[in-house]
Amino acid sequence: MSLPPGFLDELRTRVSISQVVGRKVVWDMRKSNQAKGDMWAPCPFHQEKSASFHVDDRKGYYYCFGCHAKGDALSFIRETENVGFMEAVEILAREAGMQMPARDPVAAQKADRRTELAAVMEEAVKFFRMTLSTQGGAAARDYLARRRLSAEALARFEIGFAPDGWQGLFDALRAKGIAEDLILGAGLAKASSKGKAPYDVFRNRIMFPIRDARGRCIAFGGRAMDANDNAKYLNSPETELFDKGRNLYNHGPAREACGKGAALIVAEGYMDVIALVQAGFGGAVAPLGTAVTEDQLRLMWRIHDEPVIALDGDAAGTRAALRVIDLALPLLEAGKGLRFAVLPGGQDPDELIKAEGREAMQKVIEGARPMVDLLWQRETEGRVFDSPERRAALDKSLRAAIKRIADPSIRAHYGEIVKGLRHDLFGTSRRGAAGEGAPRTADARSGSWGKGTGARRGWAPPPPEALAATRSTLLVAGGENVAEHLREQMILAILLAHPGLARAFESQLEEVHLADPAHDRLRHLLLRHADQPPEEITARLEAEAGADLEKLLSLPHLRVAPPVLKRDDTALARLCLAEELAKLEAERAMRAEVSDAMEDLEGLADEGVTWRLAEAARARNSAGKSKLDDTSDMGEDRAALSAQLQALIDGEVWRKKRN
Repeated sequence: MSLPPGFLDELRTRVSISQVVGRKVVWDMRKSNQAKGDMWAPCPFHQEKSASFHVDDRKGYYYCFGCHAKGDALSFIRETENVGFMEAVEILAREAGMQMPARDPVAAQKADRRTELAAVMEEAVKFFRMTLSTQGGAAARDYLARRRLSAEALARFEIGFAPDGWQGLFDALRAKGIAEDLILGAGLAKASSKGKAPYDVFRNRIMFPIRDARGRCIAFGGRAMDANDNAKYLNSPETELFDKGRNLYNHGPAREACGKGAALIVAEGYMDVIALVQAGFGGAVAPLGTAVTEDQLRLMWRIHDEPVIALDGDAAGTRAALRVIDLALPLLEAGKGLRFAVLPGGQDPDELIKAEGREAMQKVIEGARPMVDLLWQRETEGRVFDSPERRAALDKSLRAAIKRIADPSIRAHYGEIVKGLRHDLFGTSRRGAAGEGAPRTADARSGSWGKGTGARRGWAPPPPEALAATRSTLLVAGGENVAEHLREQMILAILLAHPGLARAFESQLEEVHLADPAHDRLRHLLLRHADQPPEEITARLEAEAGADLEKLLSLPHLRVAPPVLKRDDTALARLCLAEELAKLEAERAMRAEVSDAMEDLEGLADEGVTWRLAEAARARNSAGKSKLDDTSDMGEDRAALSAQLQALIDGEVWRKKRN
């Protein structure tokens, strides 16, 4: 559906974003300025206690300085309500009292039908709940009592019972005037192949309503009362409302619980989820009768950054966990992972809680293992590596698994952990340790013995200790990546000299990673006050940055940099800032690519590795090229800045020379 020009602008004008967000957060009134529409709260998209989530009514945007979530009122509704764009527009329009424009007839008909189907599902919920309380539901009530489901749990999860007859639900819905095609379309009945009336899908089963993130009943799960039934659990067929691979049982309540700090626990079945919630684990969900799908995994990560997979501890549960690993590896992102809780004795969460109580389940959750542990276990458990061929086969399978990780940083960390585990398994030397057969090295303070020969029979004196003045210099904080550290300093120095550029470079500053914590704190302060006048930004930084600002401004190589000296030349500062940001990004990309390529070089290298390194080098070299002629005054200043930084790097200024 297309919206008329200006409709969204009018909608955003009429609705205050702080009112929309305020339904999901608790404002920190000590930090907020309600009169100016400058509001702060703990972020609803990730777990935190501090108020780093900023809402600006004047700009109509929100931004989290922790997880970097950002957007307007529409994107906030989409993220928190798990709805599509047009549904978010409708929700916001109703709140603003605006009439939605006329819809496309076909789309309107489809939406109206979905609304009708959802209404039919609610009638079915009422029917099943009523039937559970009748004489025909006595056996189901006894079963639920044996499973220790309280009356509160029965009401909370709206558990019901489908009678044993062929058309109990169908007849009840028809008696209420509901059309036959709607009953069939909702997946509650099937058409007879013998020309008779449609018959119920669910018969003689305990019924569990399945609701979407918005709370609408979209399907049912039924547990058979007959032990001889071919299907112990049966889900609704897929309909216009229900796609089992795109939904989770208990999605909405779990999302709310996780927003308040609960862990997201992924169990196998309905009864496990109910048992977990009864025990106080409100963030429990379950896939709907299938292995976890990619869409369900993405749903989980929208609820929590690190879901805990707590599938059954038997062989089937282990196989399911291993399938999740294969699914998750290509989707991993920084901060988005999985942990696996191994339940003892082949138990499921329901059995463990009933046998040993909540504390036992809490202990299992707290002991959940990272995904790399299970990956290693899968590749090594029950296998013997007593030959080079078997060890090579292990290396090949591990490398194939790790290469499936798209994120280069995560892939590198996985590689390092696997190398350590491999070292522990085979007892081989790590890269960078003493070579095989070399004597064990002594303490560095007293010198060391190596393989060399000479007057002292290979003895080498200890390296000279760094002077105290050297250890205290700010440049030492850069460690191995001093070039990047210097660029971080220069970027911040330019922004401090020209604070008005913070708003122009806001998006780049939001995304750039500053390794030094002090630099990162200054970046956050600049972003927080980016919409203020330059004089106000400077005043705020001086008041709030404290020692971080004082240390940075005291560095002599920054005070003489052309874009810092020439405070009236904003054009020069803009170009130099853009160049330094580009170079910083290119150098980090180059380093990541080299790290990745080094892993490949451990095996059989090919021309693809060379090409990748060449491309990364080309990107780094082109990042610093000026768009202006270097003979101009501005080009000379920029060349001077680059030369100044390079001289600092080449001269190893962070090392103090002894006289």
